[in-house]
Amino acid sequence: MLDLENIRICVLGLGYVGLPLAVEFGKQFETVGFDINLGRVNELGSGQDSTLEVEPEELRTASKLSFSAELADVAQCNVFIVTVPTPVDESKQPDLSPLRRASQAIGSILQSGSVVIYESTVYPGATEEVCVPELEAASGMTFNQDFFVGYSPERINPGDKQHRLPSIVKVTSGSTPAVADFVDDLYRRVITAGTHKASSIKVAEASKVIENTQRDLNIALVNELAIIFGKLGIDTAQVLEAAGTKWNFLPFRPGLVGGHCIGVDPYYLTHKAQAAGYFPDVILAGRRINDGMGQYVAEEVVKLMIKRRVHVSDAKVLILGLSFKENCPDIRNTKVIDVVRQLESYGAHVDVHDPWVSAHQAREEYGLDLLESLQPGQFDAVVLAVAHREFQDMGAERIRGLCRDLEHSVLFDVKGMLALDEVDKRL
Repeated sequence: MLDLENIRICVLGLGYVGLPLAVEFGKQFETVGFDINLGRVNELGSGQDSTLEVEPEELRTASKLSFSAELADVAQCNVFIVTVPTPVDESKQPDLSPLRRASQAIGSILQSGSVVIYESTVYPGATEEVCVPELEAASGMTFNQDFFVGYSPERINPGDKQHRLPSIVKVTSGSTPAVADFVDDLYRRVITAGTHKASSIKVAEASKVIENTQRDLNIALVNELAIIFGKLGIDTAQVLEAAGTKWNFLPFRPGLVGGHCIGVDPYYLTHKAQAAGYFPDVILAGRRINDGMGQYVAEEVVKLMIKRRVHVSDAKVLILGLSFKENCPDIRNTKVIDVVRQLESYGAHVDVHDPWVSAHQAREEYGLDLLESLQPGQFDAVVLAVAHREFQDMGAERIRGLCRDLEHSVLFDVKGMLALDEVDKRL
């Protein structure tokens, strides 16, 4: 088994998960951050992080960290940590191709005695059923004899400056008891909050996938309640505020459920459940509700426009916010785009403004040309989709002032950021 004092780490994938991990390990161990995106590698090498997860000063403190897009530069590593994306395809089925490619790449340079640790979210069993065979095939080695694997699910919350990697308890696991101890000891070197050593890799995998499934279902419940209360003419926020006076009422709020975790991970669990012969009614029902909220918001905006005698076709609509959450540039799987597309299907001209999001990424990912600046009196409807601090600072009067006819216009607040008497409707 490897000795912690004689390891060289490679972190594969330098996104929201991989970069903070590489930085923390790079403060103590020789670490190479590897990514196939040369632009990303060059950016980090210059001391900048476009995801805004790591400050330039933090990058400088990781004195033992280097970056590369060349596989040859990590050939001498003996601990590999995989943090590549695990998305779903158009049919909402797990897309494990990034995970397979990463495993094949590692296998091609794998040394005897090495440990490969996966952090990417998967269904229970994927590490040993999908990744290990790729490692064996590419390396010609035997699992748990020539090399070993571990699983430690990521718990990064993009844009959260309070809950950082070292301060979040880390679940660890390994393919043998000795490997489990090694993985746990390794993470304890950088996780000040401590670790929880799971009894098996499958348990660790399952623990991760249900964390976001639980949140998804709770949000789906309040989203369904919001739809019901909307039909009854009741403000959802006021109902939740009243119910929240009970000590054990859970403080979930309705909204658009996007991002790389909550809107994706449940599909990994439901895929595995159906493969095992069980149809997960509740989980998939929650997914249907949350996946449909963008369309619901757009249709509510259209109804309000009609009531206000705003001609929907050719109307100018402004969406404030594109990222999947506030104060964060991450646009992966954002459900704001569903609002945009649905409004466009009614013939409206939709502009999107987001001071946090890269114009290049918005264009590349969604074909959107972001509105760079806001001018008053330009729009027939404004949808406050993301509660960025910049929009909070604007306040209701300035946001309403973006409309050209205050009497015949609509202000819809998806996030409940403004008071009820300041908007035409809140989700």
